[in-house]
Amino acid sequence: MEQVLGNLSVLAGVPIFNLGLLIDGLLIGSIFALAAYGLALVWGVMNVKNLAQGDFIMIGGYITWTLGRHGIDPMLGVLVAAIVLWGVGWILYRTVISKVITRDLFTSLLATFGIAIVIQQSLNLAFGPDTQSAQSDLPTLTFADGLITIASTRIVGFAFAIILAVGIILFMKKSRMGQAIRATAQDARAARVLGIDTEKVYSFTFCLNAAICGAAGALVAVVWNVQPFMGTTYSIRLFVIVTAAGFGNLPGGIASGFGMGVFEQFGGFILGAEYQQALIVLLLLAVLAVRQLQQLRVRQAVQ
Repeated sequence: MEQVLGNLSVLAGVPIFNLGLLIDGLLIGSIFALAAYGLALVWGVMNVKNLAQGDFIMIGGYITWTLGRHGIDPMLGVLVAAIVLWGVGWILYRTVISKVITRDLFTSLLATFGIAIVIQQSLNLAFGPDTQSAQSDLPTLTFADGLITIASTRIVGFAFAIILAVGIILFMKKSRMGQAIRATAQDARAARVLGIDTEKVYSFTFCLNAAICGAAGALVAVVWNVQPFMGTTYSIRLFVIVTAAGFGNLPGGIASGFGMGVFEQFGGFILGAEYQQALIVLLLLAVLAVRQLQQLRVRQAVQ
């Protein structure tokens, strides 16, 4: 308790620290928002709750870390990770996901949870349990006489996340496949009647989501760090963002992603880094509780 009060007094006594935490939270939150958009796509179009979402991010992160170890600029890992994860997504869709789309919720959760465990153990065997980070030569910027420090990698990661997000949004609105995805999300049966190949849409959507996670994972490896079993915490983060924002609410998803980043930065500073993951779980429970109360009110109003 004394540590918490001491940290709060630091934030109150030196307000500039609040600005530094806010900037860091927004820069990191942009990556959360990007990955959450992929989860919302799969959930909304295919009605599959992908518990392996965070583990896809870890794969992308380790691809980037491996490239960095071989002298390749980690920022190129964004493209490489997206391409590799597209292939991984296609394989998983053909072998597992296509079999559970029409099944109940529990079946899809169990299947994707199994995928998550396999990915975690495979990464652990391949790279070991240690935390890794892709090193970049970009400098660290300092402001306010050194009271605020911002890693250039986070600024670059933010820029990449914004560019990718804009590209995906334009693709969804302008391309024929993007329009087919949106139509299938609204009503798959009507989409089939109109001649849309929903099986192709499902496959493309899952692969696109995997590619988005790969790109996000590459940014995570540069901005933060990766570890084989960190995928679960990222999955929880993304579920919080999507659940809080609601389906089809892109501005809400972006705001929730930024909010998650800021919440973690302030929560980790005040309570300590060891409680950061616990805060994520508590936030998920709080969001689910609020959503449940909202549904109860809607049901009572209908009755």
